[in-house]
Amino acid sequence: MTDITIRNEEAGDFREVEHLVRESFWNVNVPGCCEHYLAHVLRSHADFVPELDLVAQTADGTLIANVMYTKSRLSGDDGTELSVLTFGPLSVRPGFQRQGIGRRLLEETFGRVRAMGFAAVVIFGSPGNYVSRGFKSCRKYRVRTPDGRFPCALLVKELFDGALARGTQWTFHESPAYSIDSAAAAEFDAQFPPLKAEFRASQEEFYILSRSEVR
Repeated sequence: MTDITIRNEEAGDFREVEHLVRESFWNVNVPGCCEHYLAHVLRSHADFVPELDLVAQTADGTLIANVMYTKSRLSGDDGTELSVLTFGPLSVRPGFQRQGIGRRLLEETFGRVRAMGFAAVVIFGSPGNYVSRGFKSCRKYRVRTPDGRFPCALLVKELFDGALARGTQWTFHESPAYSIDSAAAAEFDAQFPPLKAEFRASQEEFYILSRSEVR
């Protein structure tokens, strides 16, 4: 297990974090990636939660992982409105993955989120990565997208029992911070050392998962 320190991101970390996010996501979901641009723009968005912007560093000070959160919301069919949180990107630098570092970052943030009084964390992600962290299918909590779907990748973690009122149908409204301008992302990526955008099998898995629904 790598010896790490978890702390809040600082302004001097920004570009190094963007590099590690780029390395973590390059060619994973699509050829290339835009998550490093997302990290760049999130910091200045009104929905960004700086208290939950964390990095993990090794004993020599190398940044090897990060997580960022934004505010999102659930609207109930009974008129209830709940402020919830969404994380992403969650990145672990290649060479340090599968060592529990991402899990440690999340557990640290979950404790902080509970103390902040939020009811739940709602994300789009692979169930295989997050069900062990307490996330469940959106269908089990009656949480749907604005177009009425229950995507396989839409996952919910209640932060205390009964946080999402039983019987209420919820609609998830993701922060507009996650709407990325692809042209701006490509322009931003040009500031980094060139990497080759290629097809990987993980991209087909992402394509299938991101278009699948729970019935």
